[in-house]
Amino acid sequence: MSFREVLTRREAALYLEQVAVADLAERFGTPLYVYSRGALIERVERLRRAFEGAPHLLAYSLKANMNLAIVRTFLDHGCGADVTSRGELERALRAGADPRMIVYSGVGKRADEIERALEVGIRMFNVESLEELITLDARAQALGKVAPISFRLNPDVDPETHPKIATGLRSSKFGIPIEDAAKAYAHAESLLNVRVAGVDCHIGSQMTSLGPLRDALLRIKNVVLALHAQGHRIELIDIGGGLGVEYSGHDDPPTPEAYAALALEVLGGLDATLVCEPGRVLTAGAGIFVTRALYRKQNADRKFLIVDGGMNDLLRPALYQAEMRIETDPLRAGDRAPVDIVGPVCETTDRFAEQRALPNVEPGDLVVIRDAGAYGFAMASGYNGRPLVAEVMVDGSRAELIRRRQTLEETWQGESIPEWDR
Repeated sequence: MSFREVLTRREAALYLEQVAVADLAERFGTPLYVYSRGALIERVERLRRAFEGAPHLLAYSLKANMNLAIVRTFLDHGCGADVTSRGELERALRAGADPRMIVYSGVGKRADEIERALEVGIRMFNVESLEELITLDARAQALGKVAPISFRLNPDVDPETHPKIATGLRSSKFGIPIEDAAKAYAHAESLLNVRVAGVDCHIGSQMTSLGPLRDALLRIKNVVLALHAQGHRIELIDIGGGLGVEYSGHDDPPTPEAYAALALEVLGGLDATLVCEPGRVLTAGAGIFVTRALYRKQNADRKFLIVDGGMNDLLRPALYQAEMRIETDPLRAGDRAPVDIVGPVCETTDRFAEQRALPNVEPGDLVVIRDAGAYGFAMASGYNGRPLVAEVMVDGSRAELIRRRQTLEETWQGESIPEWDR
């Protein structure tokens, strides 16, 4: 995809923009997420320019990384927001999002979440079932509102990605079957408190080929043309997100320019605003996860390097068997040797890399995982009683804490012991 690398090496030391990673680890502690503001801006501006040929809305997908500083960076560069919960909605609003540039996705919208989105006046609800549509109409009627809606259509297209993040197949929980679109839109038109505004489709995440997306968009185009023929006015076509990134160095995902060109080629003549929900493509490569080596050991014929970060901090390698690029700081002389990089969590799957060839690493050295800006902190947990880690943003030679490290006391805040056990 040819974005610039945010992590560079000067002799033996790693730098993020103009700041030494070792200095960040010393100042803020480890484990630690660090993000490059410059890389965030480069990515969103490149995608924005790619869509300049047509009316469009880039609705940043908060699920990738919902830190307020990151959300605000994208809002400052013209983005709206794609949210999937009340919490994400409130975060978008807190960061300064215009409600008229917010789309609400997700299969399980509660009535109170729907009501809040209606109250603030979001741009569109991406509806995923007829029962959700009925609930939406009822809540809108109770509030004296009219809800703008699209249906998320499931085109039964294999996105050729990891099965756990494929969402466009008939067997997935997402959307309604594309062959039921005409019936669904006719039902929506019969309701007084919903207004048909668009069509939505999102087939999966971490797509490294445009072929499946082309198939899906052609099917969506046919639906839109059929809806036009039936008298429906389609203002917005939401193509979802899912553009992949180069995690392992072996991936070759499409460029933002190719992605946008495909969308404009297929959908550009339909007199609608294109909505795109970028998440991973904007944040993954802009972030790193910094851990510190604790111990080395050998069991039978396998060597282990134990670091202070765990699967509770960065889940992707354990959950998706994701292969991520890993660097050491400092870079020590000597031959590389295969080693398993593991964390302190009490699970065998708490492994960042298996039999990865690394240079010599001493206890106290840093082990840095690249491309950790998406679905990193966003999926973190307090498993094993481990506090949530800190997040830092770097801008040139400046570094600022954008989320402080959770204290031990905060890990049990809100809990209580029943009176009968006191």
